[in-house]
Amino acid sequence: MNKIDTTKWGGFVVGELFDIHPTKAYKMNNSILMENNGCNEVIVNSSFNNGVGGYTNQPNTEKGNIITFSDTTSSDSIFYHKKPFVGYPHVQGMYPIGKYKDCWNQYSYLFFVTVFKNRAIDLNYNYVNKFTREAASRMVLKLPINSTNELDFQFMEAYIKRLKSKMSKSIINIFNNKYVQKEFDTSSWKRFHLYDIFEIDAGTKLDKIAMRFDNPTINFVGRSSINNGVTSCVDEIKNYKPYSAGNLTLVLGGAYLGACFVQEKPFYTSQNVVILIPKFDMSFNTKQFIATIIFKEGQTHYKAFVDELNRHIKTDFSICLPVKKNGCINYEYIDTFMKSVKENAISHFKAFDAIKGNRNIINL
Repeated sequence: MNKIDTTKWGGFVVGELFDIHPTKAYKMNNSILMENNGCNEVIVNSSFNNGVGGYTNQPNTEKGNIITFSDTTSSDSIFYHKKPFVGYPHVQGMYPIGKYKDCWNQYSYLFFVTVFKNRAIDLNYNYVNKFTREAASRMVLKLPINSTNELDFQFMEAYIKRLKSKMSKSIINIFNNKYVQKEFDTSSWKRFHLYDIFEIDAGTKLDKIAMRFDNPTINFVGRSSINNGVTSCVDEIKNYKPYSAGNLTLVLGGAYLGACFVQEKPFYTSQNVVILIPKFDMSFNTKQFIATIIFKEGQTHYKAFVDELNRHIKTDFSICLPVKKNGCINYEYIDTFMKSVKENAISHFKAFDAIKGNRNIINL
């Protein structure tokens, strides 16, 4: 598919298309709400996993087929939900109104979400500049229109269906790969406290809005799950030495709880981002492996805004890693495993050649 020509699209005020208000939420702690055998999705203030923070057997509070976003984080938390779900504090629902109220379906919603999210990201909403429902309602989006200047739902639906068809074929090719289907036994792995492997540094705790950008040479790592956590490139601060490349950064809380990356250039950090400085020599592959395990552990056992990593990181936060017969971490195995992962990843990405250039379907 070629890039969409948006020059003849029309402008639409979000608040004229949707009534935005909080989703219904149960007044109970996560320890009670979230259940291991739960069957109903709970949509929380998260930018991961389509906003699903857990499952419950409490009755669904929302009918589904709507868009949600969190008003406590950034615009990365915008998602479409086809199925009914349980709402959560600070999760806003977008309910169709006006003459187009009954025209939306999953395909036009997915098209709209892409445009909506791209525009919100361009406006740089974050933990300081909150993405509130008032801000969302005021936004004006360029959307396709037909010959009568009405929203062109037929175009939106057809475009997403074509894209979905192309993506499905490539994804099938990937999951047919025997490597992807392979599982490995972790029963013999051993738990290690993070402080056994890393020195845990509090970071620079800087505010991006206070930084200068006249001669940007230093990466600024914030609470983000994309672009290796780098949210900007800033000027170096005199007498304020940046952290060295090769160290890991870890987000302690918020919507990106557990986001962990190996930094490839010198960097500063924002609030609530710690630095993991290896106590032993580690290859880049090993650091990437451990960063992935840390993220999985954080997302599985901790909850944003409820039970975050701040009070656990230097006490009881631990991860499982493969070990040798003597009980020591098997760094050789990790390094070899990651090399094979990278080799397979290269072949996997080749499967997307058929849809090259469509990873961001709309670039406004």
